Amino acid sequence: MSEASQAFDQLHPRIQRWVFRQRWTTLRPTQEQAIPAIVSGDNDVIVAAATAGGKTEAAFLPVLSRLLFDRDNGAPVGTVLYISPLKALINDQHRRLELMAQDLDVPTVPWHGDVSRTHKKRFLDKPSGVLLITPESLEAILMRHGQHIPHLFANLLYIIVDELHAFIGGARGMQLQSLMHRMELAIGRHVPRVGLSATLGDMPMAAAFLRPGHGDAVRVIINSEDSGGLMLQIRGYRELPPALTPQGASERENAGKEVAVEESLAGDLLDVAGHIYANLRGQNNLIFANSRQNVEMYSDLLRRACERDRVPVEFFPHHGSLGKELRSDLEEALKNEGRPVSAVCTSTLEMGIDIGSVASVAQIGAPPEVASMRQRLGRSGRRGEAAVLRIYVREKTIDVNTPPQDRLHPQLFQAVAMTQLLLTRWIEPPRAGALHLSTLIQQTLSVIVQYGGATAQSLWNILGKNAPFAGVGQKRFIRLLKRMGETELLVQMSDGLLLPGAVGEKLVNHYSFYAAFATPEEYILSVRGRTIGRLPIDRPIAEGSLIIFGGRRWRVLNVDNEHKRIDLAHSTGGNPPRFGGTGGVIADRVRQEMFRLLNRAEPPKYLDRVARELFEEAQYHFGSLKLAEWPLVRQSHHTLIFPWAGDVAMDTLAALMTHRGIEAHNESICLNVPDAKPENVTEALRSIIAEESLTPESLASAVLNKKDEKYSEWLGEDLLCEDWASHRLDLAAGRALAQRLYSQIEKLQAG
Repeated sequence: MSEASQAFDQLHPRIQRWVFRQRWTTLRPTQEQAIPAIVSGDNDVIVAAATAGGKTEAAFLPVLSRLLFDRDNGAPVGTVLYISPLKALINDQHRRLELMAQDLDVPTVPWHGDVSRTHKKRFLDKPSGVLLITPESLEAILMRHGQHIPHLFANLLYIIVDELHAFIGGARGMQLQSLMHRMELAIGRHVPRVGLSATLGDMPMAAAFLRPGHGDAVRVIINSEDSGGLMLQIRGYRELPPALTPQGASERENAGKEVAVEESLAGDLLDVAGHIYANLRGQNNLIFANSRQNVEMYSDLLRRACERDRVPVEFFPHHGSLGKELRSDLEEALKNEGRPVSAVCTSTLEMGIDIGSVASVAQIGAPPEVASMRQRLGRSGRRGEAAVLRIYVREKTIDVNTPPQDRLHPQLFQAVAMTQLLLTRWIEPPRAGALHLSTLIQQTLSVIVQYGGATAQSLWNILGKNAPFAGVGQKRFIRLLKRMGETELLVQMSDGLLLPGAVGEKLVNHYSFYAAFATPEEYILSVRGRTIGRLPIDRPIAEGSLIIFGGRRWRVLNVDNEHKRIDLAHSTGGNPPRFGGTGGVIADRVRQEMFRLLNRAEPPKYLDRVARELFEEAQYHFGSLKLAEWPLVRQSHHTLIFPWAGDVAMDTLAALMTHRGIEAHNESICLNVPDAKPENVTEALRSIIAEESLTPESLASAVLNKKDEKYSEWLGEDLLCEDWASHRLDLAAGRALAQRLYSQIEKLQAG
């Protein structure tokens, strides 16, 4: 070290030698703070730093030092649990750790569905070193080796949670909290927890997630290093029709003539692909397309452009349904600086998989969240250089039939609002307070299997009392257990012991049980016996149909429903398959920023010419609709409400209005109230404010599609309403929004 470093002095000598071999002259500020906090083993710690900010080393340098110090003192080699949301991230971190630990005699063992039984058995026979694992695989270990957990993890020294932000607020996060708590109960002591993340919007909430009930004791370390700057452009595109109408394409095909792909796609979509091809080719880039369907479409267009110009193909798809080999090959190609390659991807490359430095990041469409935007941007400018971000936004061409909400170009203003908030370092705080009863069903069955049976009281002690599901309350938990008994998920013995019932046995013995979240049925895609990926099937696929997958076009030869396999052959036609999935939940702050921008703000300098025209065009229509003062717009037989609030508040207000007998639907930046006049809407708002006895559960009772979690179907209507309302509605926010809108209308009418 070129400077005195107290943190460096606390590392084990063998770790110090590793640092010297890396030719580091200093430790990063994050590492200087994290090493003393972690190596002592006395603290729960969160390390928040930008991608490539040294988080991994900030955790593992002190953790490995602790393992070595303990061994020097005669203790057996301890165990470290590294928990990651992605198998690919586990594989990547395993490679990095192997290089770090290869001379330390500390085993590093990856454990997930793609790892051989031999490697797993090696850990079970001699549990020590670093076990890299997903929550689902950890769930399986607890269930399959329940009686042996105290032995297997007797020397557990740390639990490291990577990409902490990816877990907070969701079903998988509740599962992870429960797993960590159950592990500590099994071995009879607290284990220091270390959370790693690049993006955290609410540090107290993140700390409370890492150690429920004791978040104020978590040491939080935030990297405040400045990056090398940002080069940014938002490019606007007006929607253009395809060269051939669907009828024209059909007529040409019926005449035996070929229809080129480019002739059947929207012209502005081709323009986006053309700009990407012209400006990103020759470098390593990440191109985020927001959905797997878009990934396939754009990667196909870009590959065809390379083939058209007879140059090497540089653009390849990357998403979760592609086969492991295809994804791994692309990740390795991104790290290899020998030839340029760009990934057209979903959020699979948003997290911390090491792909080296990329020249730029492209975002097609508005980002789903500011947090995602920040995470993606962190992939560029990782060597002190300026990060480069291009955002491509397509908007409708306005005519007399264009609805008011589309005249405001919401995609563009969402992108600009998120960019402005990103520049101020704001990101969405996760939402707390959901009951997660679906996950509680899974955890209840898992605990029963782990211990070979459990009483109602012991289940509450493990899962609820001073545990992650404490918010459910003991009375509601008893109701849940009764419901599980009624549906044969559980059966109670004469001595009070609870065991899986007939239905519960089927659930826990199915391979999909270990995941707390629902996944659609998937078919293997096979080409001449080689698996190229898995396709979620939510609609029939017929033999002879054409699809795009892996950036190439295929014809379906055979659909084997029994073995869940689709055989493919190369083809020149095809359409991207439809995948499931939804966008992010837009926060209040984003919509408020959109309102500010629409209300006479200067167009940002990072807009290109068309984006600037769209910006000013939307501001004109915003003014002509008088939306700065008046929130209601009459459109044909409908009334549109523009509340400039986040999705949770808008969804709640829509439910409140529907409860009052006026149907309302959330349509992004507005609520659409069909067959209602503005005076009907105003009266509904007044009634909502006056009614004080309404509960979130009564609102949820009118919603038909509430079964949106993995085990929702087993809850029964009353618990289902309580659960759905807890994570989808905010009655206080909805009523406050109704009050604000009503007051605004009254004031204007009075004036």
